[in-house]
Amino acid sequence: KKNGDDGSGNPIEIPKRTTPAKGYELLFQPEVVRIYTSLLKESKNPSVLEAAAGAIQNLCAGRWSYGRYIRGKMREEHGLPLLAELLNYNNDRVIRAMSGAMRNLATDNRNRELLGLHAVPHLVANLPGGQNQPGRALSEETVVSILSTLAEVLGTNVESAKILREKQGIERLMLIIKDGKSSEREVRAARQVLQLVWAHKELRRPLEKDGWKKADFINPIPSSTTNGPSTRTNGTYEDSTVPLLDRGEKRDVIPLNDLGSEAYSTLDQRERRHTLDEPTDTLQKN
Repeated sequence: KKNGDDGSGNPIEIPKRTTPAKGYELLFQPEVVRIYTSLLKESKNPSVLEAAAGAIQNLCAGRWSYGRYIRGKMREEHGLPLLAELLNYNNDRVIRAMSGAMRNLATDNRNRELLGLHAVPHLVANLPGGQNQPGRALSEETVVSILSTLAEVLGTNVESAKILREKQGIERLMLIIKDGKSSEREVRAARQVLQLVWAHKELRRPLEKDGWKKADFINPIPSSTTNGPSTRTNGTYEDSTVPLLDRGEKRDVIPLNDLGSEAYSTLDQRERRHTLDEPTDTLQKN
């Protein structure tokens, strides 16, 4: 296999460095993925798990090249199954963190396919009335996060939509809309997922055989809610997880030079101008 090829046919091509990373650059080198996946695998502390997933979510957000590298490295390091398994963790904040990380990872096409196959059952199980959450156990923020991740994964992937149907996901989504207990934000997010499911034409006949009709899936989504607008203001990413320079804000330099740099020697300092200012598909590789 080619260097960086994870066997999926999508090699991860990371330019070689000519100088070691230093200072705040150490925070977003692709090698840090191994640190975070180790924490996800070994830690039993919910605060550590939440923080590790949050770091991954931040690192792979936005349109910068480092985000693309890290999305690929997470796949290469088998981090996607770890996130999926931790959706079964009995902690609201941990589940929300795993869901948020998956949402940003799913902007990579191959990641989206893999998460569709392996994470959708765990996501569905955490919806109200599902296997993991028979009662009203999760917060509104976490339910909305799960629904947003489902929307990201299902958008262009009919196989994921089939899995959602097989795992009684349609019933869970309809329950959110009709039970009268869900918030307006949750209802809005559930309707969005249902519309995406119906958009897959090959699923319409099976859904109709299940007893559903078009009107169950196609409903106007309100432009605003009483709980405030969605925070997704930067394309398909959560704005809060996008690097500051991607949001037009300044970033303080973090003095981390004392940590040393021998272990981080992949990305060149001059590559930084591409990662912060140019789309990933225009990146010139050495």
